[in-house]
Amino acid sequence: MAGDAKKLQPIIVKRVKKGGHGAHGGAWKIAYADFVTAMMAFFLLMWLLGSTTEGDKKGIADYFASPLKISLLGAGSGSGDSSHVIKGGGQDFTRTTGQVKRGEVASTRSTVNLRALKAEQLRAEIARLEDLKRKVEQKIESNPRLAAMRSQIKLEMTPEGLRIQIVDDAGRAMFASGSAEVQPHMRELLRDLGGLLADVPNRLTLEGHTDAHPFTGGERGYSNWELSADRANASRRELLAGGLPDEHVLRVLGLASSVLFAAADPRAPANRRISILVMNREAEERALRGGIDAGEPAAEPAAGDAPDAAPAPRVPAPAPAAAAASPRDSSPADPLR
Repeated sequence: MAGDAKKLQPIIVKRVKKGGHGAHGGAWKIAYADFVTAMMAFFLLMWLLGSTTEGDKKGIADYFASPLKISLLGAGSGSGDSSHVIKGGGQDFTRTTGQVKRGEVASTRSTVNLRALKAEQLRAEIARLEDLKRKVEQKIESNPRLAAMRSQIKLEMTPEGLRIQIVDDAGRAMFASGSAEVQPHMRELLRDLGGLLADVPNRLTLEGHTDAHPFTGGERGYSNWELSADRANASRRELLAGGLPDEHVLRVLGLASSVLFAAADPRAPANRRISILVMNREAEERALRGGIDAGEPAAEPAAGDAPDAAPAPRVPAPAPAAAAASPRDSSPADPLR
């Protein structure tokens, strides 16, 4: 019977079914996102601290320690950009400027001296005009036709700038007698000068001069004043044809015989001349302010004149009497103009 009872005992078979997890929420995702964000902020903070100077760290620490004091002291330029709480790095809380950081050498402040700057500009301008003078001399020497006029070309440095004077000669006149018609050799010289003067920014004053011999019609008609002005303008046109910009010409003057080159002989051919003044900045400013003249240098003495001969005053020279005219006045080799 016992064996039969064992046979009747039920057999229970457990089968484990594999299936999906049960339904649950996504709270772990939020926690993981917060963790990643915190780690990113931490590493960003570490990078910022590693690239921050000690002065900035000190300023930040002082701000959080006493923000009211830093704000009253003018935080910003003086807190974060320095190694000290006080603006300027000093020790006195009542002073915010004029203090020196400890451990640093005070840098010297360079101030601009206007007088020294003006002197430096003047030296540079003189050097530029000296270079122009050398170029003009080289241009004359390199051209055989211009080299023949070397004795008629006077170059000199004056307090007003570089003065270029082209004086007349008994055997080589610059203009036709009694007119403003430019002779070929004079035209070539003026055009070459125009190309050279175009390379400098300085402005020019052109002056026309004649001798003291009057016109037959008298001073009330066409006189030496009109002739000198016409010759100066004719020279200006030739300079422009050579490449000189028109805005470089500041003044064109006709001075007749009021400023003589050879004061001892008012009728000397050297008194008939064209003067080109390359003005420096000071002379240009004086001319623009309405100065009487940029300055006329002492006349160079002609051959046989006393070296200390002074130029005649700036008044028209009186016309000599007809009876006092020498036979040389009407000689074809020495034109009256």
